[in-house]
Amino acid sequence: MAETIPGDLHVANDVLADLAGNAALQCYGVVGMAAPSAVDGIVKMLPASRLRRGVIITSEENGVRADLYVVIEYGTNINVVSRNLVEQVTFALTHFACVPLLGVDVHVQGVKVRR
Repeated sequence: MAETIPGDLHVANDVLADLAGNAALQCYGVVGMAAPSAVDGIVKMLPASRLRRGVIITSEENGVRADLYVVIEYGTNINVVSRNLVEQVTFALTHFACVPLLGVDVHVQGVKVRR
C-alpha cells in the first residue's frame, strides 16, 4: 500500500492473547497452557481452543505486559524453555501486532510427560 491512511489502530487484548498463546505452543518444551489460578496445586490444562485463558494481557499507558501460564515438558530445562518462550512471544507481539511490549512474565504451573 503506497498511501498512508490517517487514524489509529487498536488491537484488542483478546487478539494479543491469541497471538501469545499460539506462539507459546510453538515453543519447544511447552506442553500446554494452564489456568492462571491453580487452586490447591491442581493444574488444569486448557484445550487449544481456549489459549487466551492461559495468557493475561495487561494494557498500560505506554505498552502491554503479558503473563503466560504454562505447563512444560518433563525433562526440559525450565530456565531455557522460559527464555525461549519469552523470545517467541516477544517476537510475535512486536512483529505481528506492532505493540510496544513492556515485558513477558512466565509462570510455570506444572510439569507433564508429553504423550
